[in-house]
Amino acid sequence: QVQLVESGGGWVQPGESLRLSCAASGSIFGFNAMAWYRQAPGKQRELVALIHPPGGTTNYADFVKGRFTISRGMTDNTLDLQMNSLKSEDTGVYYCYSRILRQEFWGQGTQVTVSS
Repeated sequence: QVQLVESGGGWVQPGESLRLSCAASGSIFGFNAMAWYRQAPGKQRELVALIHPPGGTTNYADFVKGRFTISRGMTDNTLDLQMNSLKSEDTGVYYCYSRILRQEFWGQGTQVTVSS
């Protein structure tokens, strides 16, 4: 069973930055894919960014391209999401996701609030 724990959420003003981190219970190089999703109040959960840890290839939702960066963290078991130029519409709960073959795992989520 994979455990994913997110951290780094909080409240910021529009235009500011936040860095989210996801700590996995094992090395992320064993995962076929990892991603960050988010869910705003009253909306469905949506994909923000995806990475394939072995090769490092990434994909981004159009609404975060050029502002967010998904990357492997400083240790082998962490995944980061650098969020710059935050907007009010980026507010929501951000979830870490991982997949090993057909098994999917989710973290508990971390709240990001962007408001003046």
